[in-house]
Amino acid sequence: MSSKESCRNELRTAICQLSDRCLYSAAKWAAEQLVGIEQDPAKFTPSHTRFQLGSSSIRRRFRTNEIASTPTAGVSSVSTPVLEEDEAIDGDFYLLAKSYFDCREYRRAAHVLRDQTGKKAVFLRCYALYLAGEKRKEEEMIELEGPLGKSDAVNHELVYLERELSMLCKNGTVDPFGLYLYGLVLNKKGSENIARTVLVESVNSYPWNWNAWTELQSLCTTIDILNSLNLNYHWMKDFFLANAYQELRMHNESLGKYEYLQGTFSFSNYIQAQIAKAQYSLREFEQVEVIFEELLRNDPYRVEDMDMYSNVLYAKECFSTLSYLAHRVFLTDKYRPESCFIIGNYYSLKGQHEKSVVYFRRALKLNKNYLSAWTLMGHEYVEMKNTPAAVDAYRRAVDINPCDYRAWYGLGQAYEMMGMPYYALHYFRKSVFLQPNDSRLWIAMGQCYETDQLQMLEDAIKCYKRAANCNDTEAIALHQIAKLSKDLKRSEEAAFYYKKDLERMEAEEREGPNLVEALLFLATYYKSQKRFEEAEIYCTRLLDYTGPEKETAKSLLRGMRKAQSGFSSIDIEHLPP
Repeated sequence: MSSKESCRNELRTAICQLSDRCLYSAAKWAAEQLVGIEQDPAKFTPSHTRFQLGSSSIRRRFRTNEIASTPTAGVSSVSTPVLEEDEAIDGDFYLLAKSYFDCREYRRAAHVLRDQTGKKAVFLRCYALYLAGEKRKEEEMIELEGPLGKSDAVNHELVYLERELSMLCKNGTVDPFGLYLYGLVLNKKGSENIARTVLVESVNSYPWNWNAWTELQSLCTTIDILNSLNLNYHWMKDFFLANAYQELRMHNESLGKYEYLQGTFSFSNYIQAQIAKAQYSLREFEQVEVIFEELLRNDPYRVEDMDMYSNVLYAKECFSTLSYLAHRVFLTDKYRPESCFIIGNYYSLKGQHEKSVVYFRRALKLNKNYLSAWTLMGHEYVEMKNTPAAVDAYRRAVDINPCDYRAWYGLGQAYEMMGMPYYALHYFRKSVFLQPNDSRLWIAMGQCYETDQLQMLEDAIKCYKRAANCNDTEAIALHQIAKLSKDLKRSEEAAFYYKKDLERMEAEEREGPNLVEALLFLATYYKSQKRFEEAEIYCTRLLDYTGPEKETAKSLLRGMRKAQSGFSSIDIEHLPP
């Protein structure tokens, strides 16, 4: 059996098992990877591209034999046992409970299974209770504080679930799905170390549950924690590591993993979207746009990840494309949080900030933990000069994810607007710690150091130098270094950076006051150094301008003529008026 065929068989089995346990998001993820595997041309017929319900129905009894290992191009794995199912014990009750569960009647589902002892029935009963508690928690939050308010509401089922699942673990009567749920409960209760141990045991026993991997990833807040995990080798581990690297801002390592996985999952839309996400973090917008265009061609009704695509279109100011995307997702599913977010981005690009806030708030009513929506709503409030609301939005974002550099950066901007540079500096430092390769953050911190209250020009220069080394696309850093060096009477250093800035402006064919300022300083500096030939070159260029700089250039040329008889090749008396 080929390694790709082995992967297919594993995923087909996993999809049935995950769906049978109502872990539908994990089943969907597995199904997307299944169709992402390159098809065998000899077997590529319509009958082979559909799920065969007869061969993998939920009533099938699986044995504890082992699936063949899957060392593929780009994938590593070990043999993993298939679970022993227990429908024969719980069959009819389980089907009834599952029907209630699918109708979101979680407590009825749990009640039906109250006397069932099979591992699958115990998992579904506990999972239904967990979701019932989450549902009630959301209702309490809305009742107490409104849809966007803060609340101390908790899931009241967690204490009971922790006690029961802990007892099942001690007795050895819990399956990998029960371990996943136990790890989820422990994480919600703040027992992160134990949760990590339990989740590692779950994914080692049953590696196809993507929900367990994502929960484990949320607990890997540093690379040291990630490296300390004792994980078995399996191709699902590669997906996990790629995702974990991305969340830890190790974007190049993440890209390497995903490109490695593409050796097997050549047509996976998920992998393509994750590659786009990593390139977006690296600000490679052109490549990101190409990937999303291809994704939409392959999956025209896709809404997932399209919020990131809208951010790219916003950054590139692609009005028509963003308008088309907003219209498209609105028609597909207008009540998805991502759809509201994209429409908010569209109105923001049009400068209609009040409408933009309306749609970001709508997205947050649908998903209160939508990090990007909180951050961008804060940006809109900054544009509207409503700094208290902006600060509140940014603080909600960092409460959700303290590693979100954009929210810390937004807080810095808001406090700078309020004339509180020390607070602003604190938040800018947090943002550059999290994203040290973003020139915009270093420039913002440098400008904060320059404020009248701080006047810490040496520190500002250090920030601008870091920005210049981080591909300063806005071309601010070099000019600011030159300007501050001039203010500090460091003429030689100022001349060096003015010259570098001038070379960059010439390469990019940019005009403007910065160009004139650089020419004037360099002309004056080289004249003071008695390097008249170089000074004359800059003065000559200034003669092409019509402002006061032209008269200054004439004066410099006359001065040089007096200083060195016959020096200038230009007849000063016949300079153009």
